[in-house]
Amino acid sequence: MKHLSPQFIRWAALAIVATHTALLAWSAYRQSPTRNEVAHLVAGISDWQFGRFDVYRVNPPLSRLVAAIPVLLSHPKTNWERFVARPGARPELALGKDFIAANRERSLWLYTIARWACIPFSWLGAWICFLWARQLNGEAASLLALTLWCFCPNIIANAQLVTPDAAATAFGLAASYCFWRWLKTPTFSSAFFTGVALGLAQLTKFTWLLLFILWPMLWIVSRSTASHFRTNPRRLLFEAGQLGVAVLLSCYVINLGYGFDGAFQRLRDFRFVSDALAEPETADGDALRQSGTNRFTKSWFGAIPVPFPRHFVLGFDLQKRDLEHFPQQSYLRGRFQQSGWWYFYLYALAIKVPLGFWLLLVVALLATRFIPSPKERPNWRDRLVLLAPGVAVLTLVSTQTHFTIHSRYVLPALPYAFIWMSRLATVFCSGPTIVRTIAAAGLTWGIASSLWIYPHSLSYFNEMIGGPNNGHSHLLDSNIDWGQDLVFLRDWVDRHSDARPLHIAYVGSFDPADVGVSDDASMPAKPDIGSMIRKEGLEDAWYAISVDYLHGNAPLSPVGHNKWDLLSPAAASHFLMMRPTERVGYSIYIFHVRR
Repeated sequence: MKHLSPQFIRWAALAIVATHTALLAWSAYRQSPTRNEVAHLVAGISDWQFGRFDVYRVNPPLSRLVAAIPVLLSHPKTNWERFVARPGARPELALGKDFIAANRERSLWLYTIARWACIPFSWLGAWICFLWARQLNGEAASLLALTLWCFCPNIIANAQLVTPDAAATAFGLAASYCFWRWLKTPTFSSAFFTGVALGLAQLTKFTWLLLFILWPMLWIVSRSTASHFRTNPRRLLFEAGQLGVAVLLSCYVINLGYGFDGAFQRLRDFRFVSDALAEPETADGDALRQSGTNRFTKSWFGAIPVPFPRHFVLGFDLQKRDLEHFPQQSYLRGRFQQSGWWYFYLYALAIKVPLGFWLLLVVALLATRFIPSPKERPNWRDRLVLLAPGVAVLTLVSTQTHFTIHSRYVLPALPYAFIWMSRLATVFCSGPTIVRTIAAAGLTWGIASSLWIYPHSLSYFNEMIGGPNNGHSHLLDSNIDWGQDLVFLRDWVDRHSDARPLHIAYVGSFDPADVGVSDDASMPAKPDIGSMIRKEGLEDAWYAISVDYLHGNAPLSPVGHNKWDLLSPAAASHFLMMRPTERVGYSIYIFHVRR
C-alpha cells in the first residue's frame, strides 16, 4: 500500500464515499422519523418561516436549517397552534406531532428528503478524515481513515438522520483540522479558515464550546515546548493576535447563523431557567420555569453586552436546566436510577463500536515498532492536537452524570481515533505477516459486522454481548429504540393480514396511525394491561411492543403514543418472560398471545 498511485487512491476514495452515500440514502428512506427528528425538522421550518430560533433552542440550528430547505420547497402543511414562547418552554415535540398529523403519510417522504439534505455533513467528516490521515501518516492511511468513517455503524446510524450529532462530529473535526493546520503554518489566511470552521462547529452543538478553552491550552503547550518560539516573544504575540482574530470571526459566524437575533444584549436582560444562571433562591421551582430569573440583575457584571445571539445564550441555559433537572431515569444493564454513571459512555463505546475496530486499535497500540514511519514522522505535538479534542469530549460528557442515556453524545470523539488508527495502513503491505493478518482481519470483521445488521445501524451492538438481539439488556432509548422501525412494522402488518387483533405500543413521538400503521379498531382507547394480567390474563391477540416499553421505560415524550399501561412492572415483566414470535428490526417485538 506504500506504492499506491494517486489515481488509485482517488478512485478508491470515491468508491468508498459512493458506497457510504448509498447506505445513508437507503436507510434514510427506510427508517421512520425518530423521536428527536420529529422535533428537529419542525424547528428548522419554524426558523426559516418566522426568523426566530426559540423552537428546539437547546441545539444550535445549522443542521435543522439545512434539513428544512427541501421540505419547505415541497410546501408542507404546518400547525403552530401549540407554540409556546415563555422561558424554558419546550414546544417542539408537540409541534412535531402536529406536523406529522397534518401531513399524514406524506410526512415519511418529507423526513426522507430532509435526511438526504444532511448527507453532505457526513461527506465533510469523511473528507477531513482523508486529508488529516494523509498528511499525518501517508497516502495509504487516508484510505483506512476514510473506510473507518464510512463503515462505522455509529456514523451510519446518525449521519442518516436530521439530528445534529453527525453534523457536530463533522464540523468539530473540520475545526480541529483547521486549528492543527494553523499551528503548522500560522498565517492570517489559515486563522481565517480556523475561525469560520470554529463558528460553524458552534452552530451544530454546544459541545464544541470546549474548543474556546482547549485551543488556547494546546497553543500554549505547543509553543512553550518549542525553543525557537521561547526566544521570539514578538512571534508569540503575533500568533496570539491571529488566534484572537479566529475567535472573533467565530463569534461573527455564530451571529450570522442566528441572523444576528439579539446580539450584544446585556447579560442582565436575559430570563434564565437553570440553577447556574437564574437567581439561586428560586432556581428549582415552578415559578422559575414559567417566567425565568437572572442572578446578574443587580450585579455590575450584568451590564456587560453578550456577543452571542439571544437564543444561543438561552439555548445553552435551557440545556443546562435539562442537565440539572432531567426527569427521565438513566438505564444501564437492566438497572434504572435517577442519576447516571461516570463510566456509561466508556461502556457504551465498548459494546457499540465493532470489535474489529477495537482489534485495530489494540494492534495500533501494541505494534508501534512494526509500523514504518511516513516520510515526515508526526511529532508528539501533532498527536496531542489530534487526540485532545476526542479525549476532551469523552471527559466532558462523562462528568455530566445528572443523566446518562445517549451514547451518541460521544460520537464526536470517534473520528480522532480513526485518524490515529490510520497509521496501521502501511502494516498491510510491509509489516510482519502476523501483524498484517490481524490488522486485515480486524478491518474486515468490523466492516462485515456493521453491514450485517444494516439498515438497522441505530440498533448496532457488537458480538461481545451477543449483538443487537441482546442490546436492550444493556442500553435503551436512542441506543436501540428511537422509534426508527415503524416503516418496517407497517411492512410486517401488510404481509400478515391475519395477525388480528393487533395491539401496538410504539415508543415514537407521534401516532402510528398518522403514517398508515393502525392497530385493531376494537381495542379500547386506554386498556389497563397491568390490570388485565393480574385479573384475567391477556386477550388472545398480537402485540407489537417497542423494547423501551418492554423494560418499563418511558422516554421523555409527553405527546408520545403511549396507549397502554406498559410502564407497570407487571406488564413489562410479563412480556419480557415471553419469547417473541418475531422481531421488527431490533426495536419492536411481536408477541402472539394464546390463552
